[in-house]
Parts: sequence; structure tokens; C-alpha cells
Amino acid sequence: MDYTVTQDDIGTHLHWKHDGVTAQMIDWFWSNMEKCNILWHPEEHEPLTWEVPPKHGNPIHSIHLAPQTWSDGTRRNLYIRFEDLDDVPSRFRNTIDHEHVVVVAGLGFGPESMEDPDPMGYRIHQWEKTDFGVRGRSSGIGTRVKETHADGLVWAEHCAQEVGNWGVFLPQLFTLWKVVENTDYNPFTDLTVEGSGDTLRYRNIER
Repeated sequence: MDYTVTQDDIGTHLHWKHDGVTAQMIDWFWSNMEKCNILWHPEEHEPLTWEVPPKHGNPIHSIHLAPQTWSDGTRRNLYIRFEDLDDVPSRFRNTIDHEHVVVVAGLGFGPESMEDPDPMGYRIHQWEKTDFGVRGRSSGIGTRVKETHADGLVWAEHCAQEVGNWGVFLPQLFTLWKVVENTDYNPFTDLTVEGSGDTLRYRNIER
């Protein structure tokens, strides 16, 4: 994977591209993270569990618990929610300009955080197909919990390992799981979006 990191007044952004990874594979990943969370970052991730599992065709408002220890030594027992685009502040939604997107909200570090409507911050992952595979941008944004320049760089290092490891395991894992046709065990959602800004919507998620 090739990538660069930039920072601005919104947050920290990882610009990346992959050979041999498709947009469909990344769409599949977000509803099947429990199958591969340790592969996503073997050094820093622990097994992932779903507190609110995704539904086939609609992962909005699913919540996963993702314990992890970053390079600064801090262990985070993170509750993370898949956001409805309508609930994402316009300032952040306006940064979405790729064909596929997932916006997740960091809720907090205990089960009580699942009831808090005010996220600590957001992670916006967006991607689109290219002739060679896929390219995308991942953004770390602090809201209730502000993120410093240094915090953003720690996150970018972590995210670069995650996104980079898609190229290591995702094509093989996606192919292996095609044999499982029961969508209770192998859900999928097409995360293509249409529109822009306040009109941005998922094309294939029924509301």
C-alpha cells in the first residue's frame, strides 16, 4: 500500500491506495469485522465483539467493542458505532467525495457510552475503485474529545497498519467466505453513496 498523511483544521487524513483489493471487499469487511480484527492489526488489536450486530443489507447503528493498545502504550476498550449519514455533522459530511464510505463514531470506553448521543469523535473511511484496485482516504476527527497534532499522528500510524493489512488478508478472506451463503453468518452491505453534503445518502440501504 502507498499512503501519505496530511492534517488540517478538521483532523488527520490518511490517503491510500491498494493493488488487488476491490471496493466490494472493503464493503464486506465492515459487516464482518469479527472475522478478521486481529488480522487487521496483529500487534495492537484484540478480538472484536458485536454489542449490536450489523444486519444484512444495513449495518447502520451497529456497535462493536474493539479493545486495542496503540503505539503510545494506551489501551483503549472502544465502543464504536456505525453512523447514519444524517447524524454526521455537515462539516464532516462535506469532506466525503469517494464512491463508498463508512462513518464510525467513537462512543467511549464502557457500556454506558452506548447511550451517549455525543461521540468522542469520528473516523471516516471512504474508497473507490481504480484500474489497479482501490484508493481511499481515512480521516480521524476529534469532537467531544479533542485530538492534538501529536494524537493525530499516533492514530495515523495505527490506521496505516490497519488499511495496509487489507492488502495482506482481505482478498483471500473475502473469497473463502463466499461459500457461506447464510447472511446471518456472512452479511453484506453495498456502501455506495450518492449525492453530496447534506444530500449524501447510501444508494442501497433501505430506510
